[in-house]
Amino acid sequence: MSRGYGSGYDAGYGGGYGAPMMGYGGYPSYGNPYGGGYGAPGGYGASRGGRDGGPGVKFKNDTMGSKLRPVDPRKFQMKLAVKLTYHEHAAVTRRDQAEVDLWIAENNVTLDGQGIPRPVFEFNEASFAEPIENLLYAHYQRPTVIQSISWPVAMSGRDLIGIAQTGSGKTLGFILPGITHVKNQPPRTAGDGPIVLVVLPTRELAQQVEEVAKDYCKAMGLSLTCLFGGASKGPQLQDLRRGVDVVVATPGRLMDFLEENVTNLFRCSYLVLDEADRMLDMGFEPQIRKIVGQIRPDRQTLMFSATWPKEVRTLASDFLSDPVFLNVGSLDLAANHNIEQQVEVMDEYAKHPRLFQLLDQFMKQSQCKTLIFCETKRKADDLTRMMRQDGWPALCIHGDKQQTERDWVLSEFREGKTPILLATDVAARGLGQT
Repeated sequence: MSRGYGSGYDAGYGGGYGAPMMGYGGYPSYGNPYGGGYGAPGGYGASRGGRDGGPGVKFKNDTMGSKLRPVDPRKFQMKLAVKLTYHEHAAVTRRDQAEVDLWIAENNVTLDGQGIPRPVFEFNEASFAEPIENLLYAHYQRPTVIQSISWPVAMSGRDLIGIAQTGSGKTLGFILPGITHVKNQPPRTAGDGPIVLVVLPTRELAQQVEEVAKDYCKAMGLSLTCLFGGASKGPQLQDLRRGVDVVVATPGRLMDFLEENVTNLFRCSYLVLDEADRMLDMGFEPQIRKIVGQIRPDRQTLMFSATWPKEVRTLASDFLSDPVFLNVGSLDLAANHNIEQQVEVMDEYAKHPRLFQLLDQFMKQSQCKTLIFCETKRKADDLTRMMRQDGWPALCIHGDKQQTERDWVLSEFREGKTPILLATDVAARGLGQT
């Protein structure tokens, strides 16, 4: 496999023959603030050549920029994102295009973009390191649909937009290429921030991603931390000061640490925005834009969302460059066809008797868990209090609860010790492991 190289800090490089990789433009030197422009274009099978190195590292947000220290851009010249050659895997090349097209059609996949790598159908086709591959085979049989497509796209260095419902396996879809990305970067030095950043809207989602990722990070010798509000800053602060490779964070707590100069995003070259539509619904767009403004312009960005409204499309156009668009299922906000749904319309006074009647039926089933959504925090608390007084094994979570209590309640619900959970929309996503 050959690669085209430029020279000095200003030049980028692309993938060579058969390598579906992309090169990155070099960081600008002091003599040339605009970087090396486009790197050498890749050969046959390459997704594209180098990406523009862009202007020097600068702060897009004046308020944040005044609080963060400058950086010598020459310290952080990037290496190639990953090392991957698909034609080395006979299992992939044996599948003709008709078979791949049929698989895409059968799984209701929409796929748009130029130079899209073929899906992978087995874990050993994804070119992950042996420790990752062993863990995958120990826990799963084969990749999910979104993993089959997102792995080769992310490993090729391309930006990605993924539209899929919660619970589709997208966490491994973005975290494993991120781990591979870290292993192919120069080692971190003192004062460096994370190389991989995953931003999510809620504490529960952040902790769930951390839970999924920690074994794979540990197997590859990488450090991981989770930043979220509602918990003590002390342990999180200590992790950041020691230096971490992968950070999973909610926007508010991450902004706190950035403004306090506890960490920085100068080394971040792999960014994931998960549950993007939910983050916009919760009003996090200003924080997201400030965070992204601190990350180098030639980063690789992956955005995942359950829906595809206008606001998410605008965010994607601002943050992603020539992305591959992947959709599994419908673009419309639709009911999950794997769940039987019964809708009953009734007046306010009939709701509680009907609820208790349904609970009587559910509790007769062994190992049955019931999740009840309430519109307001007060309603959730009042209904929980009423049910517990009547002897129902119910607990409640919402945004005003302390993080330790929320963690304990979710643990009780997952383990089946308390089979009834009342919640506001904080539990709308992210309870897939229950």
